[in-house]
Amino acid sequence: MANPLKQLAGETAIYGFSSILARILNFLFVPIYTRTLSQVQYGVVTEFMAYIAILQVLLVLGLETGCFRFANKEGEDPRKVYSGALLAVFGLNLAFLACMVAFSGPISAALGYAGYKRLIVYVASILFCDSITAILFAKLRQEHKAVKFAIFKTVKILTETGANLVLFFVWPAQPDFTYPIFAILISCVLCLALFIPDMLRLRPVWDSGVVKRLLVYSLPLMVAALPGVANDFLDRLLFRYFDTSSEAWRATLGVYQAAVKLAVIMNLFIQMFRYAAEPFFFQRARDKNSKELYAVVMEWFTAFCGLVLLGVVGYIDVISLFLGRDFRVGIDVVPIMLLSYMILGMLFNVSMWYKLSGRTNMAIWITLAGLLVTTVVNVVFMPRYSYWASAFGHLASYLVMFVLSAWLGSRYYPIPYKWGRILAIFGLMGLTYAGIWFCAMRADATWMRLVVNTFLLGTYGALMWLFLRRRPVVGSDVSAS
Repeated sequence: MANPLKQLAGETAIYGFSSILARILNFLFVPIYTRTLSQVQYGVVTEFMAYIAILQVLLVLGLETGCFRFANKEGEDPRKVYSGALLAVFGLNLAFLACMVAFSGPISAALGYAGYKRLIVYVASILFCDSITAILFAKLRQEHKAVKFAIFKTVKILTETGANLVLFFVWPAQPDFTYPIFAILISCVLCLALFIPDMLRLRPVWDSGVVKRLLVYSLPLMVAALPGVANDFLDRLLFRYFDTSSEAWRATLGVYQAAVKLAVIMNLFIQMFRYAAEPFFFQRARDKNSKELYAVVMEWFTAFCGLVLLGVVGYIDVISLFLGRDFRVGIDVVPIMLLSYMILGMLFNVSMWYKLSGRTNMAIWITLAGLLVTTVVNVVFMPRYSYWASAFGHLASYLVMFVLSAWLGSRYYPIPYKWGRILAIFGLMGLTYAGIWFCAMRADATWMRLVVNTFLLGTYGALMWLFLRRRPVVGSDVSAS
């Protein structure tokens, strides 16, 4: 059998192509947004993107992970599993879209955007398309059709990019905050159209028994994921109520979001990893040494995330130039957000225990604890510290959830993580970061800082490689190359 780590790495690379492209193009649009839109307008875009992220979790019902579990389960028909999930999501989203269209005027006025009711329709239509394609993309992942997955994602990304370019540089009107959201809508509609042949081949059928089993397993995951994604985006929504200046909260939100965008590389790798790792973990669950394998994956993941964090910090002088001059005031929160996202990725690894063991209800309490931390930190500190409270709120929340999940996992589904080795990785990260910080304080010339930081990053990477290679995967059934 091929080395499972190589299989995981290979699929991560393929899935990652579209993710890399999406994040890179999204990142490349940051200079356009931060030079074309005002701080206030970019803040409005950020607010609506937060609504989309939170509502999408609710409208997919947690059925992506449910499909992975039941399509791999003996006695279940994969076609009925995906058919039931698809029809359930379609019905819910059709009803939601109808309601949003009917009440778009009052909703836009209540949010302070009277005259922009089309924006509510855009958001609802994006959610309709994305929720349906989420199930279809999950099916591609389950079938290991990583190339097709990447092609469809790439077409979607390029469509959004093209629409943005036309709207910002060809369309005669003055650009406003509706343009980026309308560009997303165009790409979502095209992506759904690409899946029409797949839906016709699936020939969806409704099996009440299958749908009931799917929902019983998946709804707790949705309930757990909802506070989870709310935890990720709640700070954006709280700016409206708790930022230091009630008149300028949209501008502050725009500055914060622009700075967070510079942490996109960490989020990129985590997303790539999750696409490949979730079905990988389920399919390896019956292997003799699967838990040892999961522990090794955690170490490699942590070390690579450390390299990403240090790389962004080490080259922040160059990366920050992507932002418009008015948006660079928030650059200092970037290291905090990078570390927060790194902890979030580690949380994904240690939280697999409740998915593999079927104890998905435990996820609710873990994520609620994180949401509580986020809420308290932002409500208490945002009026005084603005977006600094948001950044540290993320870090505190993800850390609390990580510790809780790791502790509960050690009781109910023990995985032999080598915490001493993981702490050693953080120790080397800390030393490298200290070197980068010391260089920033002492070296006035940008070129000198870049040279020294490159040497420090190369040293970290080489030491990590030597350190991790010393721990092989135990067992011939998973270690053969």
